[in-house]
Amino acid sequence: MNEGLKIHPEEKQHIKKRGRPKQSKAYNLLIRMKKRIDDVLRFIHNPVVPFDNNLSERDVRMAKVQQKVSGTFRSFKGAISFCIIRSYISTTRKQGLSVFKAICAGLQNCIVLCV
Repeated sequence: MNEGLKIHPEEKQHIKKRGRPKQSKAYNLLIRMKKRIDDVLRFIHNPVVPFDNNLSERDVRMAKVQQKVSGTFRSFKGAISFCIIRSYISTTRKQGLSVFKAICAGLQNCIVLCV
């Protein structure tokens, strides 16, 4: 860590400007890792923690695609409904269950409750 900070030192403010001086991406990464090294390496100590966060990024990606395709959700209620459905599908996949069967079971329960 210290060797990396020697190679990528903190930028000093040359001209009188407001705020902090812009730092390099490498320097920012090193500082974040130094402050949160336990979080960065948690997957080593706890095998339940995944190495990366691709799964959570995939969960959010579908909502962003929907937003880009249609421009926005038509209503806040529609956005909430979309998120609930996507969450149900994502949880079903994570549990190793059939998405189709889970949706059918959910709809059957809904129909029984509605009748």
